[in-house]
Amino acid sequence: MLKRTHTCGQLRDAHVGSVVTLSGWVNSYRDHGGLIFIDLRDRFGITQLVFDRESIAPALLDQADKLRNEDVIACTGKVRVRIGGPNPKLATGTVEVVVEALEVLAKTDNPPFLPDDLASLPAEETRLKHRYIDLRRPRMQGILATRHRITKVARDYFDENGFLEVETPILYKSTPEGAREFIVPSRHIPGSWYGLPQSPQLFKQLLMVSGLDRYMQICRCFRDEDPRADRQSEFSQIDLEMSFVGREDVMAMMEGFARRLWKAVLGVDVPPIQRMPYRECMERFGIDRPDTRYGLEIRDVSAIAAKTDFRVFRDALAKHPDAKPYFSKRGVVKAIRVPAPHAEKLTRKLTDGYSEWVKTFGAGGVPVVKLNAAGAFETGVAKFVEPVRAELVAALGLQPGDTVLFAADTYAVATKTLGELRQKVARDLGIVPEWGKAWNFLWMIDPPMFERDKDSGRWVAMHHPFTAPREDQQDAFVAADPDDDQAIESIVSAGYDLVMNGSEIAGGSIRIHRPDVQAKVFRLLGLSPEQAKDKFSFLLEALRFGAPPHGGIAFGLDRLVMHLCGTENIRDVIAFPKTQIGADLMTGAPSLVSDEQLRELHVKSTYVPQKP
Repeated sequence: MLKRTHTCGQLRDAHVGSVVTLSGWVNSYRDHGGLIFIDLRDRFGITQLVFDRESIAPALLDQADKLRNEDVIACTGKVRVRIGGPNPKLATGTVEVVVEALEVLAKTDNPPFLPDDLASLPAEETRLKHRYIDLRRPRMQGILATRHRITKVARDYFDENGFLEVETPILYKSTPEGAREFIVPSRHIPGSWYGLPQSPQLFKQLLMVSGLDRYMQICRCFRDEDPRADRQSEFSQIDLEMSFVGREDVMAMMEGFARRLWKAVLGVDVPPIQRMPYRECMERFGIDRPDTRYGLEIRDVSAIAAKTDFRVFRDALAKHPDAKPYFSKRGVVKAIRVPAPHAEKLTRKLTDGYSEWVKTFGAGGVPVVKLNAAGAFETGVAKFVEPVRAELVAALGLQPGDTVLFAADTYAVATKTLGELRQKVARDLGIVPEWGKAWNFLWMIDPPMFERDKDSGRWVAMHHPFTAPREDQQDAFVAADPDDDQAIESIVSAGYDLVMNGSEIAGGSIRIHRPDVQAKVFRLLGLSPEQAKDKFSFLLEALRFGAPPHGGIAFGLDRLVMHLCGTENIRDVIAFPKTQIGADLMTGAPSLVSDEQLRELHVKSTYVPQKP
């Protein structure tokens, strides 16, 4: 084989006159009569090759004539200034290589598609089935190169700040951490199972108890849950933990990492990141990861709505009227102002669709009203809110042409409804800035520790069961009556999420290091002392032997790559991803295994294949 001397993205004017050897894939073939041009591609770029019919040997010309897209070749030739002028689209566009020797390393069958970013791509199923071809596309190789760059920046930054990278187990003890686990049977201990880790949470806490002080790991995590647009069941995170710290210490360290990362990858300077309490996030944006790049902020208009005769408003406000302001079951009326001229795009068809769409969040619909050019309400619920028009105009800052969208229900439902609707309206009306136009960061702090699960009615941890109450609330939490919903809902945790453009890119908390606080959390979550000991005996025991105050965070690596590369599809940033149902179309996983394998694992399948 000819030995490669340069990559296909390396040659410049300084190489003119040099004899070089290149290797790669045939990206295109063009026969211009006296000359054959081939664009040769590798990971680093494209170089134009020239075969001159008048000056090369017949055998070499015959080889060149038979080349087609995706053949793998090596060639040797002399670099010259590109005849016909430079190609500004190529980094190597000022030069070309006049081929003197050619070796065909591999011929290709007719590929199912060509790895060309400029061509029309086939269906995603075809791309995933032939992922090794899809990954040849410059766009995909650029994404994987950015992913590598992100992990290198992470390792360098945290190494400079005293963190040690430590691997934690993949075969793990099955522990409840919020999502459904993947489990693996043990061949050596019949009837026993490992759980694949949803995160290294418990081990990184144990490393702090071990005196490691600062830990980091780029780790694989597993959650047997339905995939989302920005998460797969198998995903990666940059996992971190620190000892002898408070919340501000962890946040300052991670803010420095975000600033380093955006500068290194995009050349963007991230300014100091604001803190926004959970309640403010929910009141203004209806979600704990608000996108602050556009308006459409939510306002509570319950006091004004109470003066109307609109039954939908009055029925909502009759729910627990004397409860605390943020109690989830208290009735409220909230509103979003959609300003002109964007509001002109809100057709009746669109707003009727919103009323149907919000039913998925438990809401009954979206009452609508518009302030016309004359300064009066029209359409929708105009006749009900006209008597309080002046108050609504003042409260919402309405101008002629604006439209108001309402939600009337419990605090939990109305807030969730408008939080989701706000984002949908922004997308539908084209209000969301294009990628790269704005990078809005914030820290969401002070979230509640617990919420009621709407299906089971039981308390569940908002983050995970190892999150500590905020320092000033630890004693109040230990003393709180588990049956007092308002008291439990009011307990604030020492949690924090880093939010960027409406996406949570990192989440963490100060951890519990007091055994009495951890025991109270387990009791509140419905775990008896015996159950807690069975699931977490190693952690509870470790906390008894001198646990330092500690806290940490995890950055979603896949999500970071998505944002920094400007894609909304997580499958674009993973080399070998799975489909929405967790299937690998390339390898055929998951697949059936033999009865013999199952017997070795002491497992019997109850699955009965369906007849065609």
